[in-house]
Amino acid sequence: MIPSALLPWTSRPGFKDDMMRMVWCLLAFGVLELSSIQLHAGAAPAGGNLQVVGEARNKLIPVALEGFTGEVASVLKFDLEVMGCKVVPSADAAFLVRGKADGSVVGALTDKAGNPGFNRRYSGGNLRDQAHALSNDVIQALTGLPGIASTRVLFKMKTGPRAEEVFLSDYDGHKPVALTNDKTLVSAPRWSPDHSKVFYTTWLKRGGIENTTVIQQNMKTGEREVMARYRGLNTGGALSPQGFLAMILSRGGSPDVYVAPPGWKFMEDLKGQNLRRMCVTREEENGVTWSPDGQWLCFATRANGKRMLVKVAAQGGNMIRIPTSGVLNPSEPNWSPDGKSIAFTAAMGGFNVCVIPAQGGAATVVAAGEAPTWAPNSRNLIFTRRGVNKRQLAIVDVPTKQVKILPAFVGSASQPAWGN
Repeated sequence: MIPSALLPWTSRPGFKDDMMRMVWCLLAFGVLELSSIQLHAGAAPAGGNLQVVGEARNKLIPVALEGFTGEVASVLKFDLEVMGCKVVPSADAAFLVRGKADGSVVGALTDKAGNPGFNRRYSGGNLRDQAHALSNDVIQALTGLPGIASTRVLFKMKTGPRAEEVFLSDYDGHKPVALTNDKTLVSAPRWSPDHSKVFYTTWLKRGGIENTTVIQQNMKTGEREVMARYRGLNTGGALSPQGFLAMILSRGGSPDVYVAPPGWKFMEDLKGQNLRRMCVTREEENGVTWSPDGQWLCFATRANGKRMLVKVAAQGGNMIRIPTSGVLNPSEPNWSPDGKSIAFTAAMGGFNVCVIPAQGGAATVVAAGEAPTWAPNSRNLIFTRRGVNKRQLAIVDVPTKQVKILPAFVGSASQPAWGN
């Protein structure tokens, strides 16, 4: 007989009522349908072509905003400064964004000499959504990179003395919605590669027993499934593009990295016979992250008392050290979507967000903070910054090291994960 602590979620009392309440809540806030709002823009005038010097990608681009007021003006300023611009007076700007919001947002981009980039009217969604779309178009024109202003992020937020929930919000922290309502501790929310599922660790009680549990939650239906609940530590939950699930489990004694095959069901493999153990160490690992092609798994471990980053081939093999020259105690690695860089936390008296080439090398400190994850553009990072009484989320533009703090949430917010 299966212990009640390991029964499927659908078997617990009140499950159907809880699920219906969650589904209706998510529908009301537009979370279950994750496809972005369709924002339509008028075509840019033929021949519009701005010349942006190559080094502008590594320097703040001076941009002026003219004609915008209220919320639209504040959204544009935040977006553009997150993505590598500096909003300045018109006399100091290299580029001008002129427009208005007269029921819908209208925006035109030119350089200081008046050479046109585009002139567009946006429709669909609300003014805030339209302002985000305009920001994305400006960044695409100036840097050649897609904008990130219409993306979303996961994070955990403290909601009580010993209660945390997984939340979803716009990338700038607006419109936060709780995805869980378990009134317990949670950790490490992460997206699946196609953003249809979310993985996180919870301390939810089952059968009167509290134990760390790795959960998979479907973003369309709200359905949840236990992915690991062995005796001891169960955390992680990082899915590769090929469907392999990496977790940190202490089922074999010391916490080590394990990988479950595609389609693996915990309730059908309670003994873990189909799990692949990726390392055997005496120390605890943390921060499992896949390379974007799914060929490598990176995590933090210890050797001879020193913490370091390592990678292991997806099919298994020896751990290969990834050098992080210039910083100490690396942890919480996150591989960039373009495969070129790894961000991580370095602990050296305080916490710093650092970046290295994917093969390792000299580390660049880009901000004070911890737990970084990359944006889809492989340029921005969202991370946690510790305050006096709470933790906040912040975004850094890696080339320029410009940091923007997200609006304060009701509770302490941390461990973000960037989606699309």
